[in-house]
Amino acid sequence: MCTPPCGFWPRGVGNSGGVRCPDADLPDEDEIDNIPDDGDDETNALVRFNRETAAACEKNSGDVLPYVGTTQAAQDMDLMRQVLGDEKLHYLGISYGTELGGVYAHLFPERVGRAVLDGVVDPTHDMMEEALAQAGGFQLAFEHFAAWCARQGCTLGEDAEDVVDLVVGLEAALDDTPLPTPDDGELDGDALVAAVTGALYRQDYWPALRVGLEAAADDDGDVLHDLAEALGQHGTGGDTDDTTDDPTDEESNEDDAFRAITCDDSSSRYTVADVLSRLPDFLEASPLFGPGLAWSTLSCTGWPVPGAARHPEVSAPGAPPVLLVGNTGDPATPYEGAARMARRLGEKVGVELTYEGEGHGAYDSGNTCVQNAVDAYLLDGRLPAPGTVCEAEPLPEGK
Repeated sequence: MCTPPCGFWPRGVGNSGGVRCPDADLPDEDEIDNIPDDGDDETNALVRFNRETAAACEKNSGDVLPYVGTTQAAQDMDLMRQVLGDEKLHYLGISYGTELGGVYAHLFPERVGRAVLDGVVDPTHDMMEEALAQAGGFQLAFEHFAAWCARQGCTLGEDAEDVVDLVVGLEAALDDTPLPTPDDGELDGDALVAAVTGALYRQDYWPALRVGLEAAADDDGDVLHDLAEALGQHGTGGDTDDTTDDPTDEESNEDDAFRAITCDDSSSRYTVADVLSRLPDFLEASPLFGPGLAWSTLSCTGWPVPGAARHPEVSAPGAPPVLLVGNTGDPATPYEGAARMARRLGEKVGVELTYEGEGHGAYDSGNTCVQNAVDAYLLDGRLPAPGTVCEAEPLPEGK
C-alpha cells in the first residue's frame, strides 16, 4: 500500500517512459508565430513546425508513441490497484485527470470506489469543439477579472468593457511593436496573452495581472513579461493537462507529453482550411484568446500515430456515484462540462457539485465548502445534497 495521497506519472510523462521530442534541427518555438495573421509564409511555417515536431517525436520516442493514450493509462491504473491489493480504486482527478477518471470508470465500472472529478473535461467535444469552448471560457474569466479590476479603480478602464477593449487593443499594438525588457527580451502580443491566460488559472494571480497590464499600458513591459515567464506553462492554448509536469525535473517534458497524449487520444486531424472556416466562430467567442486556440488545433498535423476517437468514451453503467465538481468561472474546463460528463457517465452515476468561483478547478482554490464536500465523500462516502452550491470568498478590497 502507498501512503495517501498517491499519484503516478501516466505513460509518456516524466520518468514513465517520458516522450521526448527535442531535435537540433527544429526551429525554436519562440520563432514561430502561433497566430499566423500576416500571409501564407507564417501559416506555412506553423504547419511545417508541427510536422517537423511530430517527426522529431517519432525519431526520439517512436517506440512509446502508440502506447501513451488515456485508455492505456486507465488500464495501468487498474493494474496498480491490483498490485496494491485494493478491491476498489478511490480517485481524485483534476483537469485532464477527469478524463482519465471517466475513461477508467467506463472500462472498469465495477472497480470504481469513491471518485471525485474536479475541473471536468467535456467528454462530448472533439478537439475543435473543445478549443472553441475554451475560447469562451477564457473570455468569460477575463471579463470577470476586468469587472473586478474596474471595481478596484484600476487605470485600465471604468468598467469591464473598457478594460477588455483596452487589453485587446494593447495585444494588437504589441504584436506590431513589442516593448523591450531589461534582459534583452521583449513583451509582444503572444507574451501578453500568455500572461493573461496563466493568471486566469488562479484568482490569487489577479492582483499581479492588474499591475502588469497597467504597467504595459504605460509602456513598461517588465512585470507582464515576468508574469508570462512564470505562468507560461499554461500557454496561449489553455492547456488542460495538469498531470504532465515533473516539478523535480528541470527539463520537464510537459509539452511533449501533452502533445503525444492528445494526439493519441484524438482522431481529429485538421487542416489550415478547417481552421480558417471556423476562425470567425473563435473570434466571436473571444478576440483575445480565440485565434490562438483556433490555430492550436493544428498541433496533431502529421502525427505518426492515428488517434483513438473524436472524443473519449466515459459511459459507466453500474458504477457507484462519481462526484463532479464544476466551477462556474473555470477558463480551461468550462462549467458546462461537468453536466455533460454526468449525462455521459449515466443515470445515478454522475453527481454534481457547483462552485461559484474563479480559476481552474475548485478543490485547490482553498474554498472550505468545496474541500469539506470532497473530503466527506473521499474519506467517509458521504455525498453532498443534490443541488449543493459552494460560493467563493471575494478577493479582499485593494488587492
